[in-house]
Amino acid sequence: VGLLYRLLQVSILTYLVVWVFLVKKGYQDTDTSLQSSIVTKVKGVTFTNTSELGERLWDVADYVIPPQGENVFFVVTNLIVTPNQRQETCAESESIPDAWCYADSDCPPGEPVVAGNGVKTGRCLRVGNMQRGTCEIFAWCPVETKPRPVKPLLGKAEDFTVYIKNFIRFPKFNFSKTNVLDTKDRAFLKSCQFGPKNPYCPIFRLGSVVSWTGSNFQEIALQGGVIGIQIEWDCDLDKAPSECNPHYSFSRLDNKFSENSISSGYNFRFAKYYRDGAGVEFRTLMKAYGIRFDVMVNGKAGKFSIIPTIINIGSGVALMGAGAFFCDLVLIYFIKKSHFYRDKKYEEVRSGHLGNGKVNAEQLQNLQTVEA
Repeated sequence: VGLLYRLLQVSILTYLVVWVFLVKKGYQDTDTSLQSSIVTKVKGVTFTNTSELGERLWDVADYVIPPQGENVFFVVTNLIVTPNQRQETCAESESIPDAWCYADSDCPPGEPVVAGNGVKTGRCLRVGNMQRGTCEIFAWCPVETKPRPVKPLLGKAEDFTVYIKNFIRFPKFNFSKTNVLDTKDRAFLKSCQFGPKNPYCPIFRLGSVVSWTGSNFQEIALQGGVIGIQIEWDCDLDKAPSECNPHYSFSRLDNKFSENSISSGYNFRFAKYYRDGAGVEFRTLMKAYGIRFDVMVNGKAGKFSIIPTIINIGSGVALMGAGAFFCDLVLIYFIKKSHFYRDKKYEEVRSGHLGNGKVNAEQLQNLQTVEA
């Protein structure tokens, strides 16, 4: 039992020193209320030549949405372009079930087409001798009918770079830092790129970011996706500020479905408007596929404080007492000579046997007097 007691003491002491103080740093006060700001800037140009857009040079103002450089940004990698739309009547797309019709009565005037492009005019339009047609609608015509391209329009976007500037502050300790090297060399950020040798150069190649998530850039560029960039700050403020460094991790946030799944990818539509010489309004509709990047920041900081140190030491002392109590239970109830230990630990006191009846009668009389 003595060996068991010593083992318990050593185990509790080891837990207190190694786990509580060395691993969990129980001697520190912590701050998890991280204040953070993100600024992003994408760089890169590419050239395309398509039937819809002709020869075109794409720069950051064309393919980055929104342009402000926030913690969430979108890079266009593929497009479906429907040019020269104007508001007039035309046939709804045959891919819209609610637009199918067999007679004019199937197209009530003024009724919007569910998941469609406009409102019905009351006419059912057929092609040739086909029995089934589609409702005529008032909309931006012609409606979008082109399929998604089989190759990404901006496949070379994998060589674009993004500059991610992160400012953090732990208000409890009034500690601030950034993930950019503090230097006066103006050429530093123009020539460096993130890597093991340049942890304070937060310029990332987009193709590398996607590959670090286990995905292929050309595949995700075709139908779009969502990439998460996690910046983790774990700062021990008992050490020098230079020891507080950011740690980056990358993951794909959207579920990767099969290529033919209707849930695959990430896309949205936007339009560019203009007027012709007669003042008629036109627009070019673009369905943009691309990669959305979400930059997320987490962190905590710790610094020595006497209060958590005393609390954890007190908890260790309490555990020592619990160990002694456990050993007492073993000695009293689980060993063969437990009666011997019990006799030594507890003193048995007996009352009522004082040798003669007179003394007992006197004690009884005194007791009655006291009670009265």
